[in-house]
Amino acid sequence: MSKSSTYTTKAGDTWDLIAFELWGDEFKMTDLQEANLEYADILIFDAGVVLAVPEIDNTSSAGLPSWKQ
Repeated sequence: MSKSSTYTTKAGDTWDLIAFELWGDEFKMTDLQEANLEYADILIFDAGVVLAVPEIDNTSSAGLPSWKQ
């Protein structure tokens, strides 16, 4: 069973900044956007928007050079 989590935005948050705060990787913003399609047209958030945070597998070594795997 997966635990549902949320993130409440701060004024000035952007998709990539939120993804970096959550997972340490701004490129995971696509996963965040896909989980929150109703906010897809927002570039810079106001404070207080509650976003669904998808469960992301951070253990994948895909795309890493062999010495980092």
